[in-house]
Amino acid sequence: MKNGMLILTEAPGNIQSPDYSSGVSWRYLPGARISAFIPDRPASKKVLTENFYSACFPKISYDGRFMLFTAQQNEGDTWQIWEMDLRKLKSRKVTSFNENCTDPAYLPAGRMVFSKLTVNDTVKSAHCLYTCNLDGSGLRQISFNPDANFATTVLKDGRLLTVSRQLIPYKDNPMFMVLRPDGTKADMFYMGEAGTELTGNACETSNGNIVFIESVNSNLSRKNIISIKYNRPLHTRTDLTSEIDADFQYVLPLLPDKYLVSCRNSDSEPFALYEFDPEKKTLGKMVFSDPGYNIIDVVVAEEYERPKKLPSEVDMQVKTGLLLCQDINVLRFQPGIDKSSVPRATMIEVLGVDSTYGIVPVEEDGSFQLKILADKPFRIRTLDENGRVLQGPCSWLWIRPNERRGCVGCHEDPELVPDNRIPLAVTKSPVIIPVNTTHIKEKTVELE
Repeated sequence: MKNGMLILTEAPGNIQSPDYSSGVSWRYLPGARISAFIPDRPASKKVLTENFYSACFPKISYDGRFMLFTAQQNEGDTWQIWEMDLRKLKSRKVTSFNENCTDPAYLPAGRMVFSKLTVNDTVKSAHCLYTCNLDGSGLRQISFNPDANFATTVLKDGRLLTVSRQLIPYKDNPMFMVLRPDGTKADMFYMGEAGTELTGNACETSNGNIVFIESVNSNLSRKNIISIKYNRPLHTRTDLTSEIDADFQYVLPLLPDKYLVSCRNSDSEPFALYEFDPEKKTLGKMVFSDPGYNIIDVVVAEEYERPKKLPSEVDMQVKTGLLLCQDINVLRFQPGIDKSSVPRATMIEVLGVDSTYGIVPVEEDGSFQLKILADKPFRIRTLDENGRVLQGPCSWLWIRPNERRGCVGCHEDPELVPDNRIPLAVTKSPVIIPVNTTHIKEKTVELE
């Protein structure tokens, strides 16, 4: 295969509005195939996955020589991760689980990240993120929320950006969650308005933006290209295609003034590949179409920049991690809020999937510090002195072994900078969560 070859997922039939309600079905495409062609030479098209019942979501290695993808070799098989040598066009199976695996992406140092159906008492039934070596060995689970986590992108800074939808205790809007490849520092990166959906991977541009596809105003049959700033994802949303009467499926930035997009003009048409100018916000010429098939995504088979390899603080011999909050009442003191009208929270309740982990009084300055059993999902809500709930639970969190996390407050603006003061909670021993845990035998570290 030549560098610069475009590789794309094609799905057959007339794609109507996908069923997002389960948080799963939109990532399993029956009868899909991965094809390749040379730009400006559509006749050069070649199907790369003829020996598979269905194959989709290709990702190219940093040297441009290999491709990870999701596939069913035969109809009815579980979905697994495969890798293809793009020079020899030979494929080998990377994962062999009884559960479905999808959405692989290359990590630095010969590893990959992917989503795997996980059923256990911790997350119930969820698609969690895992990493492993490219031969399938060294499996590590890195997400522990009861969510559907799909369409993971590796950012240039080394972090992972994944579409995450809460499934328990109710299905919530999907968001982009960002985390490190070891599962630490997981946090919300972006969430749209109520009723919107995120479709497929986000892509990073050369000028500091993140672009992706989002449904518009709860109309799932109309999806637009959205751009946000990497440094201010929650306050810089720009709809690049609001003035274009078309439905978009995927966006791939090539240059600051040139994207490739998959779109169609009506539900009766298949998605085709077009050029798009994000500066002028105009569609250009059609690059490729295939009657009877929809272009779901596209990648370029070429060498590209390797992301940073981030260090890890995870120590699997440690059973807990620490969470510090500076002030759970931080919103009471924001401009425009009548302080006297907002009850003061004096306690927090830590909730597990099936039960409460306990109620913890906070310090006079609103701070708390928790030592939490690692790799267990939890949520936090605030209570007043009478035990009444003031703010509902946050999204699902988890702490990795030996991880240290901190936040300014509960439901604060994520861009808020903490006050330059020492919280009272750090002057005392942290509260162990669950609170009925009386003793944890921890690994001890001796400093020389």
